[in-house]
Amino acid sequence: MFFCRRTQDVINAVRWARERGVRLRVRSGRHSYEGFSAVNGGIIIDVSAMDKITVDRKRMVAVVQTGNPLARVYNKLWNKRVALPAGTVPDVGVAGLTLGGGIGLLSRKYGLTCDNLKQVRMVVASGRYGAKTIVANKRKHSDLLWASRGGGGGNFGVATAYTFRVRPISNVSIYSVTWKWCDLEKVLPVWQRWSPSVTNRLTSTIEVSAKQVGTIVSTGQLLGGAEELRRLIRPLLRTGTPVKLMVKTVPFIEATRFFAESDLNLEPKFKIKGAYGFKPLPGRGVRIIRDFLSKAPNRHSSVWSQSLGGAGSAVSLVSPTATAYPHRNAETIYELSARWRRSGEQQRNIQWVTRFRKALRPYVNGDYVNFPDLQIKNWPKAYYSVNFARLKRVKRKYDPHNVFRFAQSIPVGKRVKK
Repeated sequence: MFFCRRTQDVINAVRWARERGVRLRVRSGRHSYEGFSAVNGGIIIDVSAMDKITVDRKRMVAVVQTGNPLARVYNKLWNKRVALPAGTVPDVGVAGLTLGGGIGLLSRKYGLTCDNLKQVRMVVASGRYGAKTIVANKRKHSDLLWASRGGGGGNFGVATAYTFRVRPISNVSIYSVTWKWCDLEKVLPVWQRWSPSVTNRLTSTIEVSAKQVGTIVSTGQLLGGAEELRRLIRPLLRTGTPVKLMVKTVPFIEATRFFAESDLNLEPKFKIKGAYGFKPLPGRGVRIIRDFLSKAPNRHSSVWSQSLGGAGSAVSLVSPTATAYPHRNAETIYELSARWRRSGEQQRNIQWVTRFRKALRPYVNGDYVNFPDLQIKNWPKAYYSVNFARLKRVKRKYDPHNVFRFAQSIPVGKRVKK
């Protein structure tokens, strides 16, 4: 294990591994769903101690070292009253989140995290046994910057620092609406039609829990006031019979903590399946969700979805090939979750969520590279779609010896002559 505090430590670690023919993995937030930042019989290059953040309020940019978890990024930026569009889980590392895309509650207004990435500093393999630092931006190594905007973590080198565009922020308005489970077939179709149609200043989510829990919860964040938010969510409030409602205006940093609460106290073992929705589920698709969650293996199973596209969304305004993240035309993203505590429950839970994703196949497409899944056979198409061929060319250029590799890493594409 190499715990790096500065860029030279990373260079030394990569050189050490290459000189000895030892496999390596890169680790920041330790959140890879399939453990791609771990390795047996090799070394782990951990950058979690590289956590400096500097903000230039005049230029509206922030330089963020890649060891930072999201909570620290949000807090440091909030001190300058600026924000970065990013996710909701506080201990997720900014490194992998950015490289895979970065979806959150500012997405529809300001885009993905990777859309706000202006520059990346990365340690790459050099020559037969060496390593060096390069800087990728629009002027130099622009192909590596392109690949770093959605091409996934750990594929090309060790990212050590990002330069982001940041946005001014102060107060936001948030909402939460809860229904009983019996309203599922009314609420989910309405949310799916409504969420991409509202102003891009509002990004929303919905989570349908297992029937044992018995609730459906929609939450969202508006760059605007509480009264406007109440007007915007009227279609939801008129659907079914809401049993709980919260609408309020809060400082942005308080909103990040509110949305983080849903990721606390989760069961330690899990299997996640991801997908994108390019149009609302038909009645049959909604009934599939109802049927599977009514027979979930335990109360910790759920389906979560977030709005991404529609109504001038900043995500959709970017071409699918302008960055390595290709899913620009999706209206929503889905996360199907099975969670459990005891090892004896594993097989039943994995089988359930696998069958669930298969049943939804006619109605959803693709997968988010930050929701990796070793069961996906054609993962290049699922994660990268039309961008996979170009990603292989970038890999061939910056890592021709395939130093940075794991089970679903981007392949070099051809052998390097020695």
